[in-house]
Formats: sequence, structure tokens, C-alpha cells
Amino acid sequence: MFLFSRTIWTASAHIITAVIGSGVLSLAWAIAQLGWIAGPTVMFLFSFVTYYTSALLADCYRSPDPHTGKRNYTYMDAVRSTLGGFKVKMCGLIQYLNLFGTAIGYTIGAAISMMAIKRSDCFHASDGKNPCHISSNPYMILFGVTQIIFSQIPDFDRIWWLSIVAAVMSFTYSSIGLGLGIAKVAENGSFKGSLTGIRIGTVTQAQKVWGTFQALGNIAFAYSYSMILIEIQDTIKSPPSESKTMKRATLLSVAVTTAFYMLCGCMGYAAFGDLAPGNLLTGFGFYNPFWLLDIANAAIVIHLVGAYQVYCQPLFAFVEHWAAKKWPGNEFITKEVKVPIPGFRPYSLNVFRLVWRTFFVIVSTVLSMLIPFFNDVLGFLGAIGFWPLTVYFPVEMYIVQKQIPKWSTRWMCLQMLSVACLIISVVSAAGSIAGVVIDLKVYKPFHTSY
Repeated sequence: MFLFSRTIWTASAHIITAVIGSGVLSLAWAIAQLGWIAGPTVMFLFSFVTYYTSALLADCYRSPDPHTGKRNYTYMDAVRSTLGGFKVKMCGLIQYLNLFGTAIGYTIGAAISMMAIKRSDCFHASDGKNPCHISSNPYMILFGVTQIIFSQIPDFDRIWWLSIVAAVMSFTYSSIGLGLGIAKVAENGSFKGSLTGIRIGTVTQAQKVWGTFQALGNIAFAYSYSMILIEIQDTIKSPPSESKTMKRATLLSVAVTTAFYMLCGCMGYAAFGDLAPGNLLTGFGFYNPFWLLDIANAAIVIHLVGAYQVYCQPLFAFVEHWAAKKWPGNEFITKEVKVPIPGFRPYSLNVFRLVWRTFFVIVSTVLSMLIPFFNDVLGFLGAIGFWPLTVYFPVEMYIVQKQIPKWSTRWMCLQMLSVACLIISVVSAAGSIAGVVIDLKVYKPFHTSY
């Protein structure tokens, strides 16, 4: 089905682009809520769960046999062929709402980074005398316009080059964040932070509890990519089997991601302690060297342009395939118009694709302007997507595919994993909702500035 992205390297690039996103910037804050013991431990646990359940999900690309069975081109197809019934609709609703929410989160993150470039330059030019308050709205609109253009790329297979560029950018800004954290620790002369995280007094007891819950959601979001795993796996050629290649790509990607997360999150916490900012690169004290920050934030913006497409292409494809099936004779939906481009092959313009994708980007941009709460949005997205998409459906499909007997030791262990992750999702969602409620008390729509 897809033509270009067919190796472990391009699959890994898609995964890294999806995983090392804006979530990495909130990890220092998340570890600050949990402390030196629970923070790294939780991160390792999430990485293990993500890898294990992703391996289970990779086996569901073909069914009933993971090597010779019928292909499932999307996550919903895999659920339909293995579980069927109401669970298919539930999966589709959660998956595509999460993809839509991720588009909002990435718009907010890109705008914050663009504003950070402007603020750092302003701060430097005024020698720190100008507070440089800037509205986020123009930057969200600029990002939205960029996405309207890139959203016209027809298929997932056509964005392989964008994923590779985005993956390089993710390593760029993560490395800069790590370097700045190390420099800050050296400047301080010691590691900040405590074993149990942010202290009561710095925050109230209620804020400590909600912050801990929200931190779990932020870490979950930082590892979330299962919702597009099947779509990525569909870009892999065989032999060897797609599941085998995907498992290797997942192991490589999760290992690299975890190493970066541990370094960036822990060094950020060591540098700032209880005052670790929600967005590491835009935190106070990181205005110098301003040119290095500008490079890092520009890399974030470029990365999020690619990551937005990696997450939204499956949603675009789902709506377009549904519409084509619903109204097969409607030329507005199905007709492709060849637009000549000098020096290149003609571009296939589909009017429905143009209108629908433009509408989607406009709606996600407007909602980003309405709810520009970076940490809260990331935590909530991580919470609502982690259990059903990363754990529940992969576990249930694996049990059916492998015909694991009910109440057997293996069945019990898998169910215990699922229930534990459900509890984590519920409490982290509650923490993020509490964060939004607190933010809304002082918030005016479309008047957000930093």
C-alpha cells in the first residue's frame, strides 16, 4: 500500500518523530513532581510497558496469523478483525479524538517555541529590562497556515522525508536542552531536587497531589505513539515479516527515546529543582546563550510541523476513505484534478481533501487559541490515550489471537497490567482536569500572552 517508507530506519524515524515530541520538554517538570526516586522509576516503567504492548500490537498487523494472515491497514482494522463489535467504534472514537487532541497540543507547543525565539531576542536586545510579553495567537495562526499547506500531502507514504527531518530536529533540541541543563548544574555547583519531589510549602498539599497525577499523564504522553503504530507498520516491506521488523524498530526507538528522556528530564530537574519549568527550553534562566535557544526552539517548530503530519495523516485518510465509500459517485469527493507544476510531476488535487483538511487545521488552531495550557493539554491527552490505545486493545487482541485461556497465569498477568494502567490513566486525567480548572480561573479567551 505504501511505497517509500519500507525499512527499519524509516519506521524508526516515524516512531521517533511521533514519540520525541513536545512531551520531552515537560519531563523535568514531571520529575520535579515525583522526585529522584519515583520520577526515573516511573519513566522506566512507562518505557517497558510501551515497548511490551507495542510488540503485542505489532503481531496484530496481520490476523489471525501474525506472519501470514490478512493485513490490517489501520488500528481500527486490527480491532475489527480481532475483537469486532462495539469495541471497533470505541477504538475509532478514542484514537481519532486523541489524534485531533495531539494536533491541538502540537499547535500550542509550536507557538510557545516561536514566541520563545521572539522573547529571547527581545530580552537580549533590552538587556533584560523589557518583560517582552507576547500574544500567542499570531504564532498559532502562522503554524496553522503552514499545516494547511503540508496537509495537502496526499498520503502517509509521501511524508517519509518529513519524518526524517523531524527526527533529526528532535535530537537537535533534545541535545541542546540536555547541554543547557548540564551547564546550569555546573553553574549551580550541585544537583538540585529531592527524593520525594516538590516540597509542601512551595506548593499546597492539594497542588502536590494533583501535580503528581498530572506528571503521570505527561510521561504517558511522552511515550504515546501506539495509536499510529499499525499505520507506520503498513509502510514496512517484507520479508522479513512486518511484525519482526516493527518490533526491532520499536526496541531501537524506545531505547533511544528513553535514554534521551532520562538525560533531559533528570538534568532539567537537577538544574532547576522544585522550580523546574513546564517547558524546559522556555523556562526562566535559559535566555542566555540566546542564539542557542533560538536554534533549539526553531528545531522544535520544524519537528512539530512533521509530527503534526505523522499524527494527522491517519485521521485524514480515515475520513476520506469513509466519505469515498459513503458517496462513491460524488465527483467532489472522488475526482482528482491534475495540476501541472513546472519541473515536477503534476500534483493530484482533490477538492474534498483540500476543503476537509483545511477545515480540520482551522478548527484545531482555533481550539488551540482557546485552551493554550501546554502542560494540562499534554497530561490530559496522555491520560485518555494511554490505557485504551497503548495497553487495553493490544492486550485484548493478543489474548484473542494467541487464544490464551481465561484465568490462566498469563491471562491474569496481562489483566493486572491492564488494570494498573487504567488506574494510572484515571488519576492522571483527574490531575490534568484539575490543572485546567485552576488555569481557567485567570484565563481570558484569545488574550493569552507569555
